[in-house]
Amino acid sequence: MSTPGTPDPDERSLRREVPQRSTNWAKRLAGLLRALRFTPNGISIASVAFAALGCAAFVASGFAAASGEDALRATWLVVAALCAPLRLLCNMLDGMLAVEGSLSSPTGDLYNEVPDRVSDVLFLAGAGYAATLVPGAVTVGWVAATLAVLTAYVRSLGAAQGLSNHFEGPMAKPRRMWVLVVGALLSLFEPMVLVPLGLPRGTVLVAALVVVALGSVATVIVRLTLIARDLNARSPQA
Repeated sequence: MSTPGTPDPDERSLRREVPQRSTNWAKRLAGLLRALRFTPNGISIASVAFAALGCAAFVASGFAAASGEDALRATWLVVAALCAPLRLLCNMLDGMLAVEGSLSSPTGDLYNEVPDRVSDVLFLAGAGYAATLVPGAVTVGWVAATLAVLTAYVRSLGAAQGLSNHFEGPMAKPRRMWVLVVGALLSLFEPMVLVPLGLPRGTVLVAALVVVALGSVATVIVRLTLIARDLNARSPQA
């Protein structure tokens, strides 16, 4: 166990900047969870539960769209949109309990990384299945999910070389989730706006997934560039 004021074993050399982490409500909520004996690893698992619910809601919205049940589809899209920020909230709180709350564990890094990757796949692939009326939507969802995992892999690869984590790039995890939230909420208006124009339900979500995919490619390039720069700067010949 680390002593107060020293880095915890599973705290990376650089944490993602989360402005909400310093707010009073976040500190109070983290304190409450700590008092209730919640653990960082347990909260990390909870984030996957929200992602699984979000994925199920996206898939259910796709079935509702195929059946022409717009009201039911809208309900599922709202559920999916709510699950994304709840996943991000868990991602913030598990770190707060581990670092500020001094509840880190030897397996903390595993619980910090693996659930995140599972959650990305569930949300992004699930969004593809929400738009099955759009040709190729499922493929776009899986491509976006794969590229999202690749952004995290590249970051972890740099950390494995003894470098700081690089969270830079236009499509880091929080932005991926917020793009999905916006896509899901805008999809509520498709029956009134896009369907009369001959566009299928799910068009907006596919567009959101394309944004995530392209942004993830740009993020991978940015992170690889920064990692290469750091490795070259560390080299004795630099």
